[in-house]
Amino acid sequence: MSPEAHRVPDAAELVHLTARELAARIRDRELSAREVVQAHLDRIEQVNGAVNAVVTLTAERALDEAYAADEQAARGEPLGPLHGLPIAHKDTHDTRGIRTTYGTPLLADNVPDRDELIVERIRAAGAITVGKTNVPEFAAGSHTFNPLFGATRNPYDLRRSAGGSSGGAAAALACGMQPLADGSDMGGSLRNPASFCNVVGLRPSPGRVPSWPDTTPWSTMAVQGPMARSVADAALLLSVVAGPDPRSPIALETPGSAFGGSLERDLTGLRIAWSPDLGGAVPVDREVTDVFAPAVTVFADLGCSVEEACPDLSGADEVFRTFRAWQFHLALGELVETAADRMKPSLVRNVRQGRTLTGIDLERATVLHGELFHRVREFFERYDALVLPTSQVAPFPVELEYPADVDGVSMSDYLEWMRSAYLVSATGSPALSVPAGFTPAGLPVGLQIVGPHRADLRVLQIGHAFERATRHGERRPEWGGVTRPDGRVLGRHESLGASGPSGSSGQGPRR
Repeated sequence: MSPEAHRVPDAAELVHLTARELAARIRDRELSAREVVQAHLDRIEQVNGAVNAVVTLTAERALDEAYAADEQAARGEPLGPLHGLPIAHKDTHDTRGIRTTYGTPLLADNVPDRDELIVERIRAAGAITVGKTNVPEFAAGSHTFNPLFGATRNPYDLRRSAGGSSGGAAAALACGMQPLADGSDMGGSLRNPASFCNVVGLRPSPGRVPSWPDTTPWSTMAVQGPMARSVADAALLLSVVAGPDPRSPIALETPGSAFGGSLERDLTGLRIAWSPDLGGAVPVDREVTDVFAPAVTVFADLGCSVEEACPDLSGADEVFRTFRAWQFHLALGELVETAADRMKPSLVRNVRQGRTLTGIDLERATVLHGELFHRVREFFERYDALVLPTSQVAPFPVELEYPADVDGVSMSDYLEWMRSAYLVSATGSPALSVPAGFTPAGLPVGLQIVGPHRADLRVLQIGHAFERATRHGERRPEWGGVTRPDGRVLGRHESLGASGPSGSSGQGPRR
């Protein structure tokens, strides 16, 4: 091994190393868990004032756990695959002894007495909790803002949205505040923020990552999954959180270890269907579409056959909106009855839509869902994967709740601009967002790779090959050229967090 391989990275380099490399260096005692955790805490201190991604910070507890992790390694005890890696959990994932607010003042002081399953598995693998990441209120919508903490800002342009609902997680990854992140996805909440922040987000097949506790354990619409700065790191986290659990009736039997190995694969001969707008079903802004002209040719260069095609997604919109409204009413209906005036109006309307649903509505959605599954299944008998834009728009101004129009088409509500993601959710297929390039204004755009039912590994392998061929994900936000909310452009050596963003409404992390 070369001397360079043994060189200890400085803090600025360390926070942008891959999770796999950090874990390997900790195992080999080249880095200590305490060094790694402290470097990421320093990064949070440096940049979070501007980005507002981490909303609760557990610095002292994290350093104590890092010290214990180093002692464990010194004793020669077995180490988990994430040993010593810092992670801030999504603020809708319950964490024992750490407040979990769901982005609402109604739960501002909520401190769970147990970890939910995804957190439990991540911690059992050796990861160290450093805090919680920002979300929209009750994770509703793909733009991260709430009255408790304010908005999370896009690291590539602080005047723009970081996406959502896992927006805090995506922004924290892009800035080097954490090497891995957990998230959840009903209508695009892992994929949209990944697209907006130039990172990777995987919506796994339903049941791949079991959920507990869960008020609708048989549902396939909402899933939990990994985010990272590379596909390989996302697969590493998937290897930890995937696998059967008796508390989930839809949990898949494949062990998580199936995703822990190499993602290298020769794509020669794979049949790729490319759809710029799902057959005209969704409008896509021109600045997004233009990014994909060179992106799609990458698959041909990798030996794939590529043709424009998409499955028949008739009924997918009704399926998604019906089941989403039903689940929102099931989870929040009682709360809306007593506290609607203290909740986001668009969320309240969505919950109340769920109350108006009839048995006939659910019956119709169930039949449409089955028909949709079989049409998509038959489509993937002809193609190995479908690729399309993750989001229909580039990151939009942070002051907006959602874009008023897409490519000149008016959006009727806060869901419609997310159809490129939520129509895929309705199919039950695994879907990966991977960096695909940038608009002329320097805003990230993500490519969505969709696979057949339960073909999560194939999706990861295709994404890994695309990532290696393009290297768009290696372009991180720079100190110089980043635009503050007041329009001032930072100098090359000026810190993002020197004084916080002008007019910031975020309260920042609480220790």
